[in-house]
Amino acid sequence: MSKLILVIEDEPAIQNILRAFLLDAGYRVALADDGPAGVDRFRADPPDLVLLDLMLPGMDGFAVCQLLRRESRVPIIMLTALDDDDSQLKGFDALADDYITKPFSMPLVLKRIEAVLRRAGPADPAPDQADGLLRCGRITLDPASQTVRVDGQCVSLTLREYDILKLLLENQGRVVSRETLLDCVWGYSHVGDDKVINTHIKNIRKKLGVDCIETIRGAGYKIEKEV
Repeated sequence: MSKLILVIEDEPAIQNILRAFLLDAGYRVALADDGPAGVDRFRADPPDLVLLDLMLPGMDGFAVCQLLRRESRVPIIMLTALDDDDSQLKGFDALADDYITKPFSMPLVLKRIEAVLRRAGPADPAPDQADGLLRCGRITLDPASQTVRVDGQCVSLTLREYDILKLLLENQGRVVSRETLLDCVWGYSHVGDDKVINTHIKNIRKKLGVDCIETIRGAGYKIEKEV
């Protein structure tokens, strides 16, 4: 069965455009035009991905995202006309997986949906770990369950944050360039500066509470083999 995309958007014109393109791309589509209706629709028939507008009546997109994230790890892509850094940081703090500013091109939206759904698929255990776990000091990452623990306590990461940490742990002791992160984690050609990577790294550091990710100026990021 094709993937179900829930579109929570209050502008009829944008809603209709998204629905038409998503259907044409082979997805099933569910619609909601305000925050509470979006939450109800999500609970009634859990989707594979949510396209979530921020400026919604009844309950704004940040609140919807936080509520959905407490119930599920389903991928959430925020759609908004707010393109300032503070709004994007707030979106990622709410545990969204991606953030697209309006006006947007539908081919780009489709590419991002494909990338996020691909990254949300089951992860394969690392072949060089006997039990499939990736460990570094106090950090343990389990690819089979897509969970991360620090000192045995579970840490909640977005799918994209998880993918970044997994890539860095798989390459302990080696520098992972920004270009590699974009290619392997985002899975599409990223246009613009690399603030998005800085934001995710900052969030990962904050959530882990472990000073383990080193910034290599002009090169990328690295996790040493011992933390």
